[in-house]
Amino acid sequence: MDRDQFRAGMRKLAGGVTIITARDAEGVRCGLTATAVCSLSTEPPSLIACVNLQSSVARALQDARHFAVNVLSSGHQRVAETFAGRHGLARDERFAHGRWIEGASGLPILADAECSFECELAEPKAFGTHLILIGHVLHTRSNEGDGAPLVYGNGSFLAAFAPPALAASA
Repeated sequence: MDRDQFRAGMRKLAGGVTIITARDAEGVRCGLTATAVCSLSTEPPSLIACVNLQSSVARALQDARHFAVNVLSSGHQRVAETFAGRHGLARDERFAHGRWIEGASGLPILADAECSFECELAEPKAFGTHLILIGHVLHTRSNEGDGAPLVYGNGSFLAAFAPPALAASA
């Protein structure tokens, strides 16, 4: 399989944008932007998140006992770009963007994220270039709003769609 063809094809697969956060061994907040997140099971509530092993946060996530997944809305593009490393900030400086609070598990949670999942790391699994995180969801925090989700596809961030209530008023 040609790697470049595979990558070009995967760019066409749009994905919801999240910020995965944790605390490293010293308790310092860390996080990165990720689109490879999906539900795994409702019994027990669990999800899968995948991060590149070359990322500055991968080691902290691999060693963490807990991590959070923050689901972004279209208004979070700047935060997504920051946590994707596009603004050259050190990982601890990234939290100056967005309003971050401490979740029930002590994890960094984006206060106005569409939804946040706080997870206990059930199993980290290295595969190829990525680390697969299987998390048991301990806490879910959802906002009341109906914001349009932020999506990444074809090399760009975009709002996927307006929720029905917003589309009707447009």
